Amino acid sequence: MPLSLDHVVIAVADLDAAIRNYEALGFTVVPGGEHAGGVTHNALVVFADGTYLELIAFRRPDPDSRWWRLHDRVGDGLVDYALLPDDVGATVGSANARGLDLEGPYDGGRARPDGAVLRWQTARSPRSDVPFLCGDLTPRSLRVPEGPARHHANGVSGIAEVAVAVRDRAVSARRYEALLADDDAANAERSAFTLGRAVLRIEVRESDVQAAYAIEARDEGPYAVRFRSSGPTAELDPARTHGARLRVGAA
Repeated sequence: MPLSLDHVVIAVADLDAAIRNYEALGFTVVPGGEHAGGVTHNALVVFADGTYLELIAFRRPDPDSRWWRLHDRVGDGLVDYALLPDDVGATVGSANARGLDLEGPYDGGRARPDGAVLRWQTARSPRSDVPFLCGDLTPRSLRVPEGPARHHANGVSGIAEVAVAVRDRAVSARRYEALLADDDAANAERSAFTLGRAVLRIEVRESDVQAAYAIEARDEGPYAVRFRSSGPTAELDPARTHGARLRVGAA
């Protein structure tokens, strides 16, 4: 099955404050629990299309984590996003055979507040313009709640688009083509890829002011998310999104 968007990661200093702020924006927020090793804990905003936002906070410094280093340097905001594979190891092998440099699989897990323990595997590139992979070893419904958790007072039903700031569109496009097995070598200016029901858009600093700002402030990587919603189009208050550029768009 083709890779699809799994979730978007927002690092925050105070998880409780982030939960309150996202609830004030009309989102239903579900406590996630503590990750293995106890370095981080999280909360989730899960959508009807199965994608979600992960609000993550560090309990102590973790210099080996790119997320921690980025948050320590520039504060709250978008730090990464994940794609969902059927098999992490097989996806790593095929993507690397096409020229990518993914590392893994690595085992991970989390204990939910209700005591349920879930396990997954991840893999990632050392390059921040490329998403990481997150594949479940336990049922995905343990990691990504279903039912009422997916309904939001603000009408948001899913993630329609993730925008990624890159320095060189052609170089990043080749990396995505290797990851997604989606070869369009004839199109050197390619800027969009399909990730399930979502679209990935890669933007260079020369063509997008926000992309330029994101690269200068936070390096390459995701810098904006557009939600699918039945409500009116609006930019969400960055003070309440904890620095993440989030826009509610058309359904």
